[in-house]
Amino acid sequence: MSDKNDKTERVERLSVFKTYKLYVGGKFPRSESGRVYEVTDSKGNWLANAPLSSRKDARDAVVAARKAFGAWSGATAYNRGQILYRIAEMLEGRREQYVREVADAEGLSKSKAAQVVDAAIDRWVWYAGWTDKIAQVVGGGNPVAGPFFNLSSPEPTGVVAVLAPQESSFLGLVSVVAPVIATGNTAVVVASEKSPLPALSLGEVLATSDLPGGVVNILSGRTAEIATPLAAHQDVNAIDLAGADDVLAKELEIAAADNLKRVLRPQPVDEVDWSATPGIDRMTAFLETKTVWHPTGSLGASGSSY
Repeated sequence: MSDKNDKTERVERLSVFKTYKLYVGGKFPRSESGRVYEVTDSKGNWLANAPLSSRKDARDAVVAARKAFGAWSGATAYNRGQILYRIAEMLEGRREQYVREVADAEGLSKSKAAQVVDAAIDRWVWYAGWTDKIAQVVGGGNPVAGPFFNLSSPEPTGVVAVLAPQESSFLGLVSVVAPVIATGNTAVVVASEKSPLPALSLGEVLATSDLPGGVVNILSGRTAEIATPLAAHQDVNAIDLAGADDVLAKELEIAAADNLKRVLRPQPVDEVDWSATPGIDRMTAFLETKTVWHPTGSLGASGSSY
């Protein structure tokens, strides 16, 4: 007989809140300043505390990106494509997490957030497929009059500072980060100031993929505070101003001119449709063209002796 006095106690569990951290050099540091700021959903409800990055964090991220540039730019395009596709696989595995985070960040229904997340994963796959094809589109042989020929081929610009879109916390983020690294650049990403959590979670995916540490570095905090030292940094080769308003963009363009950075600001922020087919503009924006000349030898009546 069972003891009627036996009672199963119900134990209330404490919620385990997630601690969001920066992603720099393949590691997860807190801001060196020790600061955080509150992140809320579209209704003002508290979601988490995110690191409030400092100028020192920005400089550390540039050092990590520069250190990773040689190996990443020197990898074969096919290998970069494999790694990007692996990241898409892992994003697919964490789809439900991103649906929740995007819904909270952008005030979307679960079904609408799922559509946004699916589009972001599809876009990552799309850029993964371009890694070994972009050179054929923007490079090639050039017609030359004389006993020589030349070939033009694209090469990555270097370290790119990327200001992620403020309103599109995940699809917009993927749309500006994936093309930068697909073409062999390394990136310092400033997450959406209002909705940084999907970007910080992306760091967790990148850390457990095959992407070398330092290829993508993710900072959260006040966009203007982080972007200003990045725009003026002498070891940053280019900057994407997708997440800057008109006033900040103008200031950053002036700062970027000091070392002739490439600056991408294709159209006003409020006119960008991140769900539209992206094209290849964001890949070509951060590519340099290298042209190699080669002699063919003497040209006789029978043709080239080369």
